[in-house]
Amino acid sequence: MEPLKPAIHFNHVNFHADNKHILKNITGSFYEGTITTLVGPSGAGKSTLLKLCNGLLSHDSGEIYIKGKDIHSYEPVQLRRIVGIALQNAPMVSGTVLQNLALPLTLQGKKLEENTAKELLDDVGLEVEYLDRDIRDLSGGQRQKVSIARTLVNHPKIMLLDEITSALDRVSKTEIEELIVKINQKYKVTTIWITHNLQQAIEIGNYVWVLMEGEVIETGKSTLLKSPSHEKVKLFVKGEMA
Repeated sequence: MEPLKPAIHFNHVNFHADNKHILKNITGSFYEGTITTLVGPSGAGKSTLLKLCNGLLSHDSGEIYIKGKDIHSYEPVQLRRIVGIALQNAPMVSGTVLQNLALPLTLQGKKLEENTAKELLDDVGLEVEYLDRDIRDLSGGQRQKVSIARTLVNHPKIMLLDEITSALDRVSKTEIEELIVKINQKYKVTTIWITHNLQQAIEIGNYVWVLMEGEVIETGKSTLLKSPSHEKVKLFVKGEMA
């Protein structure tokens, strides 16, 4: 087997906000073509770490490398084409599914071809006729599928997912989980997924980072959540999986 290459590498990264030290000396890699989950208590810094990966926030010290290049060497628009993001509430603009899918290209003064839009819907398991539907008429699970399809418009190499199944019913959650695995395998998209569902982290993730109070406490294959070695992680897992 070839050694894994880092898609994103953090080197002693720190981040402060409102006089608080939010992320403390973060070092580690997210590997190309894999799914890594971020788990930990609320307020651990998971969403902040995710936003550092595509430049929504800027770190105070240390280095972040995206595909081997310093994050500062990318233009913001270029960076966000490489590193896409899908959020928990799947924010949408008023209009049709097609208008929402086209948004990343519309902002670049480009047009989304209908054939491409159909392929994107097919990728996320939605019928072609959804293109003309009003976005307000979609269920939470369908909106999340559109959000993921929209993230794929720019053909990102890396996809960031922030609690994208936490507001969904069990069936929709399972569909989204299967979809993310399919996209990861089909397009080899490196995926970083924040989840509070530890069973999801074990089943879907290849690797896991456990964050607590702004620090990375333990990392490794996702199965480490079944038998963590760090005492803090043992207590966290016991509480979340009880």
